[in-house]
Amino acid sequence: MTENYVSSIEAWRRWMDERLRAPNSWLALAGLFWLHEGPNRIGADPVVEVVLPTGRAPALAGVIDLRDGRARLRASGSEGFQIEGVPVREIELIPDTAEAPTFIELDDLRMVLIERGGRYAIRLWDNLRHERRQFPGRVWHPVNPAWRVRASHSPHDPPAPIEVPNELGEVTVEESLGKVTFDLHGQGYELEALEGDDGGLFLVFGDETNRDASYPSGRFLKTDPPGPDGVILDFNRAYSPPCAFTRFATCPLPPQGNRLAVRIEAGELRPAGYGKEISPDRMISSSA
Repeated sequence: MTENYVSSIEAWRRWMDERLRAPNSWLALAGLFWLHEGPNRIGADPVVEVVLPTGRAPALAGVIDLRDGRARLRASGSEGFQIEGVPVREIELIPDTAEAPTFIELDDLRMVLIERGGRYAIRLWDNLRHERRQFPGRVWHPVNPAWRVRASHSPHDPPAPIEVPNELGEVTVEESLGKVTFDLHGQGYELEALEGDDGGLFLVFGDETNRDASYPSGRFLKTDPPGPDGVILDFNRAYSPPCAFTRFATCPLPPQGNRLAVRIEAGELRPAGYGKEISPDRMISSSA
């Protein structure tokens, strides 16, 4: 059983690595450009608000007009943009906070409107980035079944609002589904749990390894849906947020109470080259 368990975790880790290298992945992110009210130009000219890679787009490819939380894209040149392979000259952009956001395509470039705390930005992917092809791979602790622990789940009824900060220094109010409580080395700990996938939980947590071994801002952990006997927290599956791999993400940080005074020596370590190739600064346009 232990051998099968280790194999399953290693297979999941390979899948996580493949996802990180896939087209339009976090490693393909090439920019994050905050928009101002009114017209925002898109193109390869370095003076525009949304700067595309040189030689990959016209100097002025289009304009995004942002008015009272609504953004409309108009193409400027003869090439135009594509939405799911269909050429478009003008379209209203649906942000990533909606169920079906608008993804703009221009050859190997991809863009989407994002909304964070009432502010709007264009997130840019470039699938030809060398970072995507040269990434050395995620780094993990050896799989240790001892870090697969059972926790009790105390649901909030109704879900409780909690403040969740992010890497931009903003705070959003999310809904905590409840608390998970568990023991490590004879000591009790608890974490607030956000909504995860398919009825599971999503934990954003920090621990003492953030000082020297894991990503400094904390890590993520997803679980299966809680049952009558609680929920399994498998810290072998604790993974770094996207901000560990790109300067252009806007990751949530652990909410108050979710930083544990213990070393969780399991799951993902800091990326190879952290602090060199990968740095915590981020591209922000002059309109930020």
